[in-house]
Amino acid sequence: RECAGIEDGLVLAGSSMGGHVATAAAEQLGAAGLFVLAPAYFMEGYEELTPEPPSMPISIVHGWDDDIVPVENSIRFARNCSATLHLVDGDHRLTANIDEINEYLRQFLIRITGQTGLGG
Repeated sequence: RECAGIEDGLVLAGSSMGGHVATAAAEQLGAAGLFVLAPAYFMEGYEELTPEPPSMPISIVHGWDDDIVPVENSIRFARNCSATLHLVDGDHRLTANIDEINEYLRQFLIRITGQTGLGG
């Protein structure tokens, strides 16, 4: 409901379970793109709840040292849908990787919109 009135191109973003939810909602909301951090895909015992990849550009950032969501889960998801995957030297929270993530997001938005004047 919150997104129903948005007329501009919508890019969904989320981290961990928020990434899972953003993925599940992206197609239904007609999003232009999906940008997720350490998304909770293929979690043990709940693998079948992993949403199908939406048909739009997808960028995933995941830390090699994630002890909550195995990095292999994002590799598997990205491989299945040819998503862009950035593996960084970080943990689940990715707090040490904010600058990298901001740059990946900036690049992703340029790719989605074609606009290069998105800050720097």
